[in-house]
Amino acid sequence: MVIKPHDFPVSWEQLHRDAKALAWRLAEAEPWQGIVAITRGGLVPAAIVARELEVRLVDTICVSSYDHQEQGEIKILKGIEGDGAGMLIVDDLVDTGKTAKLVRELLPKAHLATVYAKPAGRPLVDTFITEVSQDTWIHFPWDLELQFAQPIAATPRN
Repeated sequence: MVIKPHDFPVSWEQLHRDAKALAWRLAEAEPWQGIVAITRGGLVPAAIVARELEVRLVDTICVSSYDHQEQGEIKILKGIEGDGAGMLIVDDLVDTGKTAKLVRELLPKAHLATVYAKPAGRPLVDTFITEVSQDTWIHFPWDLELQFAQPIAATPRN
């Protein structure tokens, strides 16, 4: 993978720190009855948040919208019952807000939290940790392999 100027690679350590920071913010809110992870990206942050907040009930809403580089048609593969009252929805990122909007419609009383947020989707999120520009592509650790990285000065500029 060639890292471009607007690429943001996230290590396992950084993701863990950022998800734990999300848990710190969420600890002040209501006691959560359970956590709903938006699959697949929300699985790892949801596990970290569930551990930190000592929440044992963890469910998933399974959504398909991305291939490895582009967002396509959103499909609900598995939903959950209820209106989301007392539930915390966790995802890795809100990008355009399409997935967040759909999940909010399904669970209108839930609290939606993401680790990272882009401006287009940020208004749909109740809590997040880090905002990145809309043209930034976040590379999550589960999508990366270790390899040589070009120095920034040697990387062509747009």
